[in-house]
Amino acid sequence: MKLTLGFSPCPNDTFIFDAMIHQKIETEGLEFEVVMEDVEKLNQMAFAGELDITKLSYHAFGYLTEKYILLNAGSALGKNCGPLLIARPEFDFNKIETANIAIPGKNTTANFLLRLAYPDAVNKTELLFSDIENAVLSGEVDCGLIIHENRFTYAEKGLIKIRDLGEYWEETTRLPIPLGGIVAKRNLNIEILNKIDRVLKRSVEYAFENPKSSLPFIRQHAQEMEEEVMYQHIHLYVNDYSVDLGEEGRKAISKMYKIALEKKVLPSIHSHLFLNH
Repeated sequence: MKLTLGFSPCPNDTFIFDAMIHQKIETEGLEFEVVMEDVEKLNQMAFAGELDITKLSYHAFGYLTEKYILLNAGSALGKNCGPLLIARPEFDFNKIETANIAIPGKNTTANFLLRLAYPDAVNKTELLFSDIENAVLSGEVDCGLIIHENRFTYAEKGLIKIRDLGEYWEETTRLPIPLGGIVAKRNLNIEILNKIDRVLKRSVEYAFENPKSSLPFIRQHAQEMEEEVMYQHIHLYVNDYSVDLGEEGRKAISKMYKIALEKKVLPSIHSHLFLNH
């Protein structure tokens, strides 16, 4: 059976999906037609129902729980790995709520956390995540909300951190930050859903056991990134929660949606979010 599979070219995604798409593990008869796009494009494709399985921001998933179910494997949750709000050194911290802030997409978890921390900051410009640093440097925007490997590069470009929104989440909830998860269409047969989840878990475990095996695939899609930064990126976003969400992971995700409903950031949530839970 062939299924469409969406994920980003970022090292954490290419690291965990390498084994299953290149048949390095038992895939139980499943084949995958890969669609590789940045996370906001994947969010948009999921809204259009174009992908059977996809990486999705937890913010975007909040709007799509009727259509997709969350797999136990493949998620990006963690500590000290959240989005950073950055600016030029001369920026006045008292003007955050009126500043023009570049965001990596309105449906990203980064924007969700920004909405929680600064609900009155509504002057936003959507940009590709990799363009945000330069937009801040050039003065096109006042501040930028950065994700992925940019958290390792902004300081050397002379930019400063205003706030770590991951720290804000952790201080508020005492839980890991739910950034992105892997979801599959609810209308797939339950046996197929369980099979996808098993194969994905196997792929993550293989990546951990054979960390150099995926390097050619990772490098192919992160050509401008130094190897040290690639592995920093992977170590930040791929961890035990990527093998299995576990009770703490599920608790963090449920807490995010509870807050979102209370603050009316999301309209409603399906009562059954998690596969087999």
